[in-house]
Amino acid sequence: MIALLEELMQEDTAGDPTSDKKWSRKDTRSISQEMTARGVPLCPNTAGQLLKHCQYSLRVNRKSIAETQHPDRNRQFELIADFRKRFEDASRPIVSLDTKKKELIGNFKNAGQTWKKEPEQVNQHDFRSQASALVSPYGLYEPVGNRGTIVIGTSADTPEFAVDCLDRWIAEFGWTTYPRMQEILLLCDSGGSNGYRPRLWKYSLYQTIARAHGLTVTVCHYPPASKWNPVEHRLFSFISLEWAGHPLRSLEAMMSYIESTTTKTGLKVKALLSQRQGSARSHVQNDSLIEPLRTAGMELHNSPQLRMTKCQIIYAQPLRRAKPQVVSGMFAASSGSSEGGR
Repeated sequence: MIALLEELMQEDTAGDPTSDKKWSRKDTRSISQEMTARGVPLCPNTAGQLLKHCQYSLRVNRKSIAETQHPDRNRQFELIADFRKRFEDASRPIVSLDTKKKELIGNFKNAGQTWKKEPEQVNQHDFRSQASALVSPYGLYEPVGNRGTIVIGTSADTPEFAVDCLDRWIAEFGWTTYPRMQEILLLCDSGGSNGYRPRLWKYSLYQTIARAHGLTVTVCHYPPASKWNPVEHRLFSFISLEWAGHPLRSLEAMMSYIESTTTKTGLKVKALLSQRQGSARSHVQNDSLIEPLRTAGMELHNSPQLRMTKCQIIYAQPLRRAKPQVVSGMFAASSGSSEGGR
């Protein structure tokens, strides 16, 4: 029976070259019909058991081919790892940034299960008009200290909002944790409010963080279609597990779930509420961005080849330094500009 099954599967079998796992395009019903036609009556369930015995397994499509794969993609990860190690060795702050999925506040279903005698009754439909608020939880995670901060905002997810959240973190936690802070490393995704494209993100970083706090800001963007940003799998995932199955009926309840999030490795999370109301239409023109930076003595380096890699490193030296500088581009570290005039 096994020999006949293997004969039938010979032309429809694929496998993993690093293990004994195999899979087929045929389903158990077609295998059952073909086996029966060969004189071996076999039901679909028994066909499935025989497939498992022969080391076959159920498989789904795997998204592994990136259409925008760049030849320097691995180099990009190496540069980011090098920056992280240098900042960690020097005890300088490293903060991973990103915006979590928007959440409706109200009596709405929240995916997940909880142990209860009776299920909670929620609305049948998740209509935005029935929500008391639509919030954008902005996360800031410190990989070295395993600490997280979530700023809950009711405004649009804009670069201004992202920089405002970072400013809140520096004012409330940054200077307390790093009293001698002079530099900060930001780890971001390549898109969104803190992506490599928005001019307002760069301009606001310079005005609100570099100038106001007198800090040198370094921004590293991970390649597109990657989930390597630490805030996603070391903070957001555990928050989602914490409130899974619990309706977020109020902002207070949401903040309570966030601050009760913990892990075996000692994750601690703080929640802040932002009343800032930003506009999704805010933008900065080229002239209004570049001229103030040039007036301040800053240098801008742009390269189409570097922009194509969707990676950016920004050094924004405060005005008290002799030669403030902004460097944009993936290979800033290797070109000698990564020291920022220090």
